[in-house]
Amino acid sequence: MPGSPAGREHDGFHLHVLTADEDDLRATVDLVLRTGGRHLDVGRRPDERHVVLADPEGYPFCVLPPGGTFLAGSGRLAEVTCDGHRATGLFWSAALDRPLVWDRDGETAVETAPEGGTKISWGGPPVAAPPATAAKWLELVVDDPAAERERLLAAGAGALPDVADGTVRLTDPDGFVLRVSRAP
Repeated sequence: MPGSPAGREHDGFHLHVLTADEDDLRATVDLVLRTGGRHLDVGRRPDERHVVLADPEGYPFCVLPPGGTFLAGSGRLAEVTCDGHRATGLFWSAALDRPLVWDRDGETAVETAPEGGTKISWGGPPVAAPPATAAKWLELVVDDPAAERERLLAAGAGALPDVADGTVRLTDPDGFVLRVSRAP
C-alpha cells in the first residue's frame, strides 16, 4: 500500500472508524495524530471526505464522516474492510451465516451480528494473499470443527493441513487463511 512504512506491508484488510459529524471527524484525526499516528498519502480523490491514517505501528485505517451508506447505524468501529473478490464476500456470508448488507459493483459486506454493528466487507482483488504460515487469520469457534470443515469446503473454502491440536485450517476463495477450532 502506498505510504506504508518500511516493514509494514498491506495485510489485505484495514479498519474504518465512523464519526458522528465533521467536528467528531476532526477531533478523531487530531487525537490520532497527538497519540503517535500519522497521515498516509494513498492517492485519495479530491471529492473523498474520509481521512487515511496509520497507527503508531504503521497499520493503515480510515476515519469516515457520517453518511448514508450501509455503514449508517454502525458503531464507532464501523467496518473491517478486506481485499477480496465478490466470491469471497459470498463465501463469508455463507460461512458466517449472515446475509449480505451490500452487494454492488463487486463489493460485498455482511453484518457481524443480527442486531447490527460492525460490518466486514470485501472489495477489489487482493494485493496478495498472505502465506499459509501468516500470523493473522480469521477464526471460527464451533462445536464440531470436522463438520464445519465439510460445510465450508462445500461453500468454496480451500483445504490446508490441519494443526496438530485439531484446529482445522482452510482458505477463503482469495487464499486468506481461516481456522476452525472447537468451542471451549
